[in-house]
Amino acid sequence: MDEPFGALDAQTREEVQDLLATVHARLKPTIVFITHDVEEAVYLADRVLVLSERPGRLIADIPIQLDRPRSQSDREAMIFTQLKAGLRRLLRNNDK
Repeated sequence: MDEPFGALDAQTREEVQDLLATVHARLKPTIVFITHDVEEAVYLADRVLVLSERPGRLIADIPIQLDRPRSQSDREAMIFTQLKAGLRRLLRNNDK
């Protein structure tokens, strides 16, 4: 899935993220989800692969060890905030 929720408003985006999580919990498919939204990556993923700019190379493979099922209120948890901050630092440092 290549940025499938990118054009949605914030509220609809969260609803569709929860729908995807429900489908995933029920059917257990493997999903490769591409996003530029760090918060979305942390919310949906079991692991986040961070790629560099061209030429694309793997910078990091970050496990997201948050309990499932997740809810929108999990976004306020300290561990969620720490994961987001760590990914943002990684991205900023790689831009140099």
